[in-house]
Amino acid sequence: MKNITFCGVLLLAAPGAFAQQDRFCAQLSTVKMTASIQISKSDRVPASAPGTLRISPNFPGTVAVAVPAFCRVDGVIDPRTGVDGKQYGIGFALALPDQWNGRFLFQGGGGLNGNVALPLGSQAAGDSPALARGFAVVTTDSGHKGAVFDGSFFRDQQASLDFYYVAIGRVAQAAKDLIALYYGRPADHSYFDGCSTGGREAMIMSQRYPAYFDGIVSGDPAIRTGHSNLGLGYMTSVFDQAAPLDASGKPDPKKVFSPSDRKLIVDSLLQVCDAKDGLQDGMIFNSRACDFDPEKLVCSGAKNDSCLTQKQADTLQKAFAGPKTERGDAIYPGFPFDAGIADVGGLPGLLSGPVIPVATGADFSRFDVEREAARVEANRTAELGDSTWTNLSTFAGHGGKLLFYHGLSDPWFSPLDTLGYYEKMAKDTGGAPVESWSRLYLVPGMGHCQGGSATLDHFDMLSAVVDWVEKGVAPDRVVATGRAFPGRSRPLCPYPQHAQYNASGDPNDAANFTCRE
Repeated sequence: MKNITFCGVLLLAAPGAFAQQDRFCAQLSTVKMTASIQISKSDRVPASAPGTLRISPNFPGTVAVAVPAFCRVDGVIDPRTGVDGKQYGIGFALALPDQWNGRFLFQGGGGLNGNVALPLGSQAAGDSPALARGFAVVTTDSGHKGAVFDGSFFRDQQASLDFYYVAIGRVAQAAKDLIALYYGRPADHSYFDGCSTGGREAMIMSQRYPAYFDGIVSGDPAIRTGHSNLGLGYMTSVFDQAAPLDASGKPDPKKVFSPSDRKLIVDSLLQVCDAKDGLQDGMIFNSRACDFDPEKLVCSGAKNDSCLTQKQADTLQKAFAGPKTERGDAIYPGFPFDAGIADVGGLPGLLSGPVIPVATGADFSRFDVEREAARVEANRTAELGDSTWTNLSTFAGHGGKLLFYHGLSDPWFSPLDTLGYYEKMAKDTGGAPVESWSRLYLVPGMGHCQGGSATLDHFDMLSAVVDWVEKGVAPDRVVATGRAFPGRSRPLCPYPQHAQYNASGDPNDAANFTCRE
């Protein structure tokens, strides 16, 4: 331990001594940290040109930017034999760059995790991943191995706890210890950045481990998957009731609306709501003022491509309103009408038929909202992983900054659920006003974490949170671009503001938009 620490000091004194760094990296594999943490290997990864560093041995994708040389440390925490003789343990990988900037980033996971991803830190990081900037980056499989939606590990109690919240806490501490060991000093600042499951993990960090991180970015978070799956199950059941039958006699929810119907709905939605932000541009930034009403599309005569049947309009309105109790109380928020709801590329939009990411076991032909709600509420175990705690006074009190973003066309988790959490968090966390330590950005047209035919989904929340933590510069706007609209930029504004065109200047330039309520 003392020798390795001494080597870390030499690293700081002679950052260009690459031969020494090779040796120091190799020595990490022999470090005995604690009885529960095993370092399996430590290898130096040479600098890579754009498009050459593989994201995964089993995945053909590569990192689009140049990545400087780094030491990769792989290890496992609490290896053990669990249920059915399966091997468990919290796997992790830590990237320690040669030219360290003094910062640490925890990269959130996705789905049900199950694999250790490349520690890169590219989510919502604009053009430059965290590792390329000089961050030390860690990732984890959260305590089990398996396919992205393989839930078999839930049979094991500890594996469930690890996935829900234990693993990220253990890995954060182990990574911090290794960073201090390798560089001879602890990280100056620590950050967490994730989307979907990673967004839930980001929230868990602020809720269960409030002193671990200085800045946290949570995107499209899977806040409470039992309820979100219920919401999609409800929408599927509503679509099924209006769907034509397939060859086997089962309803086909993907055919409730034809391609021309979907185009009609989105075109009509844009006609009503697009210009409310001062510009007709195929994007709905002033979503709070959107008053689209499907009833106005009902045919006055025979069905044709310019109108909907009464049944279709009722289905659209009911499905997007979300499940409610018999008394009319919302069980899970509905979904907003947005320009990306008819997307067919990538993860399909909601008009193409809801897709539930994890099987619920529900029979949608006999779907009963009250019964399903009772079943979800009775699953107390799943609540361990729900990220619903709203008193973040300790996190905010030590100067922590928390950014949320959510695509308004996310077909899996309603952005209105994230909004509801944010508003309750603002109310329940005493002290300074919420805007002094947290912001929420709703991204028009964006699907789940990224993508969409009517969105600007390329933005840098990582720089925004770093500047807020380290320079005190609040992110009053975050500029977004995207492949859907080449040459166009817009500001993402913190809720409840939206980007409003100033009525003059280049409409493709974010500089000509003001954040306005």
